[in-house]
Amino acid sequence: MKNLFLILILFSVIGLQAQQKTETLVLIKTSKGDITAKLYNDTPGHRDNFIKLIKQGWYAGSPFHRVINNFMIQGGGNANGKQDPGYTIDAEILPKYIHKKGALAAARMGDNVNPERKSSGSQFYIVQGQKYDANTLNMMSSRNGLTYTDEQKQLYATQGGTPHLDGAYTVFGEVVSGFEVIDAIAAVQTGRADRPLEEITMQIEVLE
Repeated sequence: MKNLFLILILFSVIGLQAQQKTETLVLIKTSKGDITAKLYNDTPGHRDNFIKLIKQGWYAGSPFHRVINNFMIQGGGNANGKQDPGYTIDAEILPKYIHKKGALAAARMGDNVNPERKSSGSQFYIVQGQKYDANTLNMMSSRNGLTYTDEQKQLYATQGGTPHLDGAYTVFGEVVSGFEVIDAIAAVQTGRADRPLEEITMQIEVLE
């Protein structure tokens, strides 16, 4: 009986370790500096697709084509001008992942043509955002029907973000270093359609 108990404990530990699998890190190299981000394991469709595209070289020389200061920086088309690989990814929208500063999220078509909120096959954005106090966040919460934890409220108050996007787009990772690079890219001059006048391209690699 004692041996059986030990075996059960061993299987429990192994199962817990499997659940806590190390999150994949990616390095986004830009002319403004490097950004390191981790990909969430519980958004596996987006994680695996992002890794696949990186390894295929899709993002080699890809430009940040839409930049809005105090909001976000967006990229995802390949260097040849193709905006997406021709498919979408099923939404993996989880309430615990909010649009805090540094959130890595998938762009998509609007609800009117995409009611299932499926993500673009390659387009992504990184949140810069701005800070929100508790009162403003409570007002947003009443509009979008989301309930924020005290920790999430603290993040929006101290780090900032874009809470009006919560619950509508898949957040599949977050920046762990290089926040100053987000700010530097977001601050560049832009022209038509919020495209940077100075082209900023990226190279992404998986850190294994």
